[in-house]
Amino acid sequence: MRTTVPPVACVGEPRLTAGFAEFGRLDLAAHDEVHGPIGPMEPAQLLRLAEGMQLKGKGGAGFPFARKLRAVLESCERQDLAAVVVVNATEGEPASWKDKVLLTRAPHLILDGAALAAYALDAEEIVIGVADDGVGQDSLMDALAERRMPVPTTIVTVPHRFISGEGGALVNGINGLPHIPPGTKKRSSDSGVGGLPTLLSNAETYAQLAVAARLGPYEYAALGTDDEPGTVLLTVTGAAARPAVVECAAGTPLREILDLCEVPDGPGILMGGYHGKWITPEAADRAEVSRKGLAAVGGTLGAGIIVPLGVDTCPLGEAAQVVRYLAGESAGQCGPCKMGLPDLARAVDLAVAGSQPADVVRAAAGEVKGRGACSHPDGTARFALSAIEVFADDLRLHSTGDGCGRRVKGVMGLPGAPDGNPQKLTLDWSRCDGHGLCAHVVPDFIRLDGNGYPAFPPTPVPTWLREGALKAVKVCPELALRLAKAE
Repeated sequence: MRTTVPPVACVGEPRLTAGFAEFGRLDLAAHDEVHGPIGPMEPAQLLRLAEGMQLKGKGGAGFPFARKLRAVLESCERQDLAAVVVVNATEGEPASWKDKVLLTRAPHLILDGAALAAYALDAEEIVIGVADDGVGQDSLMDALAERRMPVPTTIVTVPHRFISGEGGALVNGINGLPHIPPGTKKRSSDSGVGGLPTLLSNAETYAQLAVAARLGPYEYAALGTDDEPGTVLLTVTGAAARPAVVECAAGTPLREILDLCEVPDGPGILMGGYHGKWITPEAADRAEVSRKGLAAVGGTLGAGIIVPLGVDTCPLGEAAQVVRYLAGESAGQCGPCKMGLPDLARAVDLAVAGSQPADVVRAAAGEVKGRGACSHPDGTARFALSAIEVFADDLRLHSTGDGCGRRVKGVMGLPGAPDGNPQKLTLDWSRCDGHGLCAHVVPDFIRLDGNGYPAFPPTPVPTWLREGALKAVKVCPELALRLAKAE
């Protein structure tokens, strides 16, 4: 697991990254020198600011912050309860580093934004969720020791998994429950941490709020677009020769960011992370860095993640690895995740191998879209469908069974398996007689092919299916099925 924070760059005027060149990490004295003082705001003031700056969540969903704030205020009044402010700095997306940059270099901006919200809501406490990878936690603790927060402020660590960064999963973790999304959709503004109305937003969102509180909505809008004022933090990784976290004004040409990070020519660029969408190089030349600008070329801003591919790797193979990873990262609590995502991963694998057409991938994606307890099935389906559309020419080469002639280099930033002991099923074909018992024991992972023989994806067995896989191994009458450590 990578724990070194990447370099930081800026196109145009720095705001969130102001002072980085001079101070590296901004302690409280440097923070005050660079950003200046900030005072508390009453609820109406903070609402006007959030609405005036058109602040939307920076964690990927882009939900308007003012609507969240108003919902918590109304819920507190309706239920006569205190509020809780939660900062989501978990950044479970493996390819993202922007929040870690803020934690390690500008922690006081995050704390400023959380303090503004807590004061306006008359909150009971502030809780900051961080991943257990250790990146940024010490910096955050040092920052808390330097200042006085308006309410008790605690740090909660969560497993560094993709699904742990989902808002409901973070609230569950803070409440002492498993770090997975709730089985039903719940509004944290009604009942979140400790059953109290909870304002939950991403670390960069709070940092942007702190910047705007000093500038005011009009000066804040001096950068950016009419639809999306201000700046954006981007993580550029993948095949980039100079990977970096980049701050730029919304509306900046995407090509300018790619050139700054020395991104080579390649077959496609993933925008928005593992729940994002691929775009072609031609689309990248036309795109602007904003939600509207990227949507216009078939992409998405998401959490500000850009993962370009080089010409020396198999794009479909790279995408297949990500789909396998996402299938393994499922919470395993609803059918679309438990059964649908392994099916989707299997479909993508077989399409890459030339064993079945892309229509099977589309059908498998259609089985999970809009049906899960959280956004994970939708995001995974969106990623897979985007890959087979953008890499259609490569898919035709793979459909012959010969492939595109390029190996999979593994440039997508995939981490190791979250359980630390990945295991996968293998089959001794010289022993297997096609009894089919294994598919009856663990149908969520093993299917029978057209000839009645077991078929399963080459991905490690998800942790929640491990017990079933062991039973399948034990009932195999020919001892053909085995569970071994995944390399």
